Amino acid sequence: MSALIDEIKTLIIETLNLEDVTVADIDTDAPLFVEGLGLDSIDALELGVALHKRYGLTLSAEAEETRQYFASVRHLADYVAAQRAR
Repeated sequence: MSALIDEIKTLIIETLNLEDVTVADIDTDAPLFVEGLGLDSIDALELGVALHKRYGLTLSAEAEETRQYFASVRHLADYVAAQRAR
């Protein structure tokens, strides 16, 4: 799971062009939005597209589950791992 978490952190950094942010700078359990990384809705859209391209995930912007998946890097990694297991 550690490798997947680092992979998702790298995806976030590359997708959102987070300059001066490293994998080590991103707290795995910190919120991605408002607090933590401070991402916004545009960032969520870009990240959703990147997750779809990389992992084949389809996320609905209106679904409550999607908000839960985007709560933290750990939640995203858990979701990706669960989808891979299918």
